[in-house]
Amino acid sequence: MQRKFLTNLGLLLFLNLLIKPIWIFGIDLTVQRSVGVGNYGFYFVILNFSFLFNIILDLGITNFNNRNIAQHNHLLNKHFSGILVLKLLLGLTYVVIAFVVAFILRYNADQFRLLGWLALNQFLLSFILYLRSNISGFMMFKTDSLLSVLDRLLMILFCGMLLWGHITSSVFRIEWFVYSQTAAYSITAALAFFIVVKKAHFRKLNWNWPFFLMIMKQSMPFALLVLLMTLYNRLDPVMLEGLLPAKISNVQVGILASVNHLNPLILENMLAEKTGNFQAGIYASGFRLLDAANMIAYLFGVLLVPIFSKMLKKKQPIEHMLKLSFTLIITLAIIIGFGSFFYSYELMDLLYNTHIAASTKVFRLLIPGFIAVSTTYIFGTLLTANGNLRQLNLIALMGLIINLVLNYLLIPHMLAAGSAISSLVTQFTMAILQVLMVQRVFKFKVNYRYLFTLFLFLFGVVMINVISRFWIIHWSFLPAQKAWLGNFALMLVASVFLAAFLRLWNLKSMIKILREDR
Repeated sequence: MQRKFLTNLGLLLFLNLLIKPIWIFGIDLTVQRSVGVGNYGFYFVILNFSFLFNIILDLGITNFNNRNIAQHNHLLNKHFSGILVLKLLLGLTYVVIAFVVAFILRYNADQFRLLGWLALNQFLLSFILYLRSNISGFMMFKTDSLLSVLDRLLMILFCGMLLWGHITSSVFRIEWFVYSQTAAYSITAALAFFIVVKKAHFRKLNWNWPFFLMIMKQSMPFALLVLLMTLYNRLDPVMLEGLLPAKISNVQVGILASVNHLNPLILENMLAEKTGNFQAGIYASGFRLLDAANMIAYLFGVLLVPIFSKMLKKKQPIEHMLKLSFTLIITLAIIIGFGSFFYSYELMDLLYNTHIAASTKVFRLLIPGFIAVSTTYIFGTLLTANGNLRQLNLIALMGLIINLVLNYLLIPHMLAAGSAISSLVTQFTMAILQVLMVQRVFKFKVNYRYLFTLFLFLFGVVMINVISRFWIIHWSFLPAQKAWLGNFALMLVASVFLAAFLRLWNLKSMIKILREDR
């Protein structure tokens, strides 16, 4: 099973690292630059608002199904047609509830229009994830890996034509970005549906209320977990928009300008930076690289849910798999987390042309959270596969409360930076509690030597960053303003060598695992 994990992880990482950086830094970043911080912040708030109701689309069915199909492959034929009808009903319910809440919040026509398309995208994405849960449940990891990047590849093609293909003379609009996502998700969903239909020998839709109730009852603990995790992960921009003013009126600007003897235009620009949409845009700027890094951790979770589930069902020891997967991701997370922290201004300056200092402040607070997120994708996945949903839900509820309280206290005074602090504290609290819960449930023998090695690696990476950050090296092949890239690359190489020296990344052991029989 370790061989299957390493080979498929390699393929999954290769495809995602090939496609998704182009999407994030080539397309998504260009779109934000093209439409501006305020317009992108408007989109980012509505996007995260649509995420808040995602649980209605799924009710935990995808996570339940992934674990269930991995343990009982024969149930796909029995369950697929019924779950398909249930997903359609949930999609309709999701749209109604999202629009009702938006109406209560007094969304305007532009917000409703964008929400409609984003709601459709959320349904398509949820449908794709459900279909992929069947594919990965059958251990068809290569097919699942290709599907995991297909939507982004199509978005790159569609958005690339709109941005640089000269097929329109109009300035790029944020709506085109959303339409491109809709087209890409639709094509990916159709292909995934075709694959699963062949595997399930699907004939017709099955309307069966007792079956719907049975599935919802079994998946409800998963649903609650997804809801709580979505809330504490996606509330930050929504609370920024809710706790900060939407705009500053001309009357307010005039009064403040006369009282403070300032130029009204300068004052208006200063006050505009304190509005909800603007701060959400700044948060999105700082969040972008963390979101990209989180995709790597998510890939580990995608593979480990069916693998852990099958191993636990067969009563196979999982300690070695847990250590292998955690070691791989935590060393990577420490390198990325601390490297990005020390080079935060340079990275933001490389990505953006404006508001670099504000974006850097948020990014510097958010990026260490990648270490915590990576930890939860390993230990939380193990608890999920083992069926410890009650404990996970209690931990997630605590995370939500912490996030809400900190956001409420910090946002009015610290704006986007306050929301970033809230996110960081929440993520590390979740990681620590999940590690403690795994130890309590599985009672693994504590490996103090391993923990000391991890601490030594962390300390070593910090020192490597300190030295590389302040050691002036003249790279002849780089312009002076980009000389830091040489130091950054040197830091990465030195950190990888340190991981190998401490035998955290043991090439011989990995080759041995890869040579094992299936």
